Amino acid sequence: MSAPQFTVSVVTQYLPEQSSAADNVYGFAYTITIRNTGPVTGQLVARHWVITDSAGHTEEVRGLAVVGHQPVLKPGEQFEYTSWTRIATPRGQMHGTFFCISEDARWFDTPVPAFELSQSHALH
Repeated sequence: MSAPQFTVSVVTQYLPEQSSAADNVYGFAYTITIRNTGPVTGQLVARHWVITDSAGHTEEVRGLAVVGHQPVLKPGEQFEYTSWTRIATPRGQMHGTFFCISEDARWFDTPVPAFELSQSHALH
């Protein structure tokens, strides 16, 4: 049987209402779109995130599901969700892995390439 393949795209947004420069807290939303670009049905089961601020502080987050869901995706289907995180600097990055399983019970990993967390005005 062919191997499943999921691809991931990410859009981020700075959250001023979840941020306080005086307290060194900066909030960012991230919207993840997971698309099954392979020929086999698969299910996202768990995730592992590595979140790093520009001072080098790293936090790892592991857990079952994403926002309470373990979506089953047939070929061509996609699942989108939005979550958020806080870091101690106005700039940082995240990357991770989704742990998935195919319909014939074969585990596979879907990497999430690094993406930037940054205030829009901090990019100038």
